[in-house]
Amino acid sequence: MNPIVLIPSRMAATRLPGKPLADIHGKPMIVHVLDRGREAGIGPVAVACGDPEIVTAVEAAGGTAVLTDPSLPRGSDRVHAALAALDPQGRHDVVVNLQGDLPTIPPGYLRTVLAPLADPGFDIATLVAPIDTEEEAALPSVVKAACAFDRGRAVSPALYFSRVPIPWGEGPRWHHIGIYAFRRTALARFVSLPESPLERRESLEQLRALEAGMRIACARVEHAPFGVDTAADLDRARVALAPQRTLQ
Repeated sequence: MNPIVLIPSRMAATRLPGKPLADIHGKPMIVHVLDRGREAGIGPVAVACGDPEIVTAVEAAGGTAVLTDPSLPRGSDRVHAALAALDPQGRHDVVVNLQGDLPTIPPGYLRTVLAPLADPGFDIATLVAPIDTEEEAALPSVVKAACAFDRGRAVSPALYFSRVPIPWGEGPRWHHIGIYAFRRTALARFVSLPESPLERRESLEQLRALEAGMRIACARVEHAPFGVDTAADLDRARVALAPQRTLQ
């Protein structure tokens, strides 16, 4: 595999407007996410920007930015457009779509999400982490993946995703983490598909892929990173990313 990491980012956000440029210890949040992508060391990293202000911030930090059509509806569409601009020759056969609101994501997670694509039967790979409490399972904001890791397997096919607690009965439940590794051909097919009925119903775009017969694999990680969607989340990120102080 020859991966590239692309980070879709735009200024419009209903709960935290302008969050890509929110300051976290002297750096815009999008630059922290860019740093996590670089630290993973799996390939080149770039930001697929919906706004010129984000381009300016990324380039000021020495990063690569692509200004995409602001009317594109989703991050996956923005990633596809940036890929075409950055790599028209098709050298990169795998695309990691890293959300732009995950400044605390462990860089190793980006390596983990590539592992399922060693199996040619999978089109897309993603990550899941254990759900520890019933309260977490009940939150609609926590997307649940129906998958099973029998006999210690590290990878499982995704059978469904939902905002309600699934599957029913005793046993582990899995918190879906919205990071994807697409085969390049799978990404091209995915963005060409119309919105599907279950995607619309659950407001989860990965269901479009499943409804179209594409195969998604889940890889396990220990903990789900938190996304920055509110001012409280931003404060939490500032605490998590605070520089370590040395005692004099």
